[in-house]
Amino acid sequence: MSCRYGAVICLVLMIALPVAPSLAQQNSTSEYAEVYFARLAFGSYGRGFGSGRGEAWLRDWPEADFHLMQGVRRLTKIDSSIEGRHVRFDDDSMFDYPAIYAVKVGFMRLSDVEAAHMREYLLRGGFLIVDDFHGPDQWAEFEASMRRVFPERPIVELPTGDEVFHVLYDVDQRTQIPGIQAVTSGRTWEHRLGVPGHWRGIYDDDDRLMVAINFNMDLGDAWEHADDPRYPEPLTALAYRFGINYLVYAMTH
Repeated sequence: MSCRYGAVICLVLMIALPVAPSLAQQNSTSEYAEVYFARLAFGSYGRGFGSGRGEAWLRDWPEADFHLMQGVRRLTKIDSSIEGRHVRFDDDSMFDYPAIYAVKVGFMRLSDVEAAHMREYLLRGGFLIVDDFHGPDQWAEFEASMRRVFPERPIVELPTGDEVFHVLYDVDQRTQIPGIQAVTSGRTWEHRLGVPGHWRGIYDDDDRLMVAINFNMDLGDAWEHADDPRYPEPLTALAYRFGINYLVYAMTH
């Protein structure tokens, strides 16, 4: 992106989104679209969640959401909005969204109600994208939540030939996508044993992918820093392809 374009984006964000709004404020919009960037709201380790920028579920917000949806608008004909939405798995409004993005899921500890609603959402055709969690401790926390959702369904490594990697872009490149702090320190991994990156998932009985798991990776940072010269452009481009493929897959399955 040009410096001028990046400056315009920053100005828009400063004017339109100066602070993190409440769920009700954030979801109030006059714009109608088929697809919004829907971000999962949850409290760390089962506690109640807030709307402050320090909340785990708000990592990389709003820049990551805004930049990815700008790419969706520019690169596809999907009727999409740059206005993001925040959703909860104990609220029936989640069924309005074909795809939901969850970040820092190593801090997510689902209640019985949330786990039941997530199961229903996914079995009814919903698609969950999880991102930006690293290392064995965060994996164990996330896996425990998913076992409550689907005790009978395995989490598996996604093969390169899976349709989700080819539904629009052919994404055969399995390059670990790091956060910006890892990049500036000269590495690709975060936390101990945070390498390599893994693309994992959970399928339904018809081999439809329900959950796309980006482990030891940070697509959100690649989207957030799309106009930051410190972040390598090839990694941002790759993260856009993954993100757009996920949304197209959700819309077509």
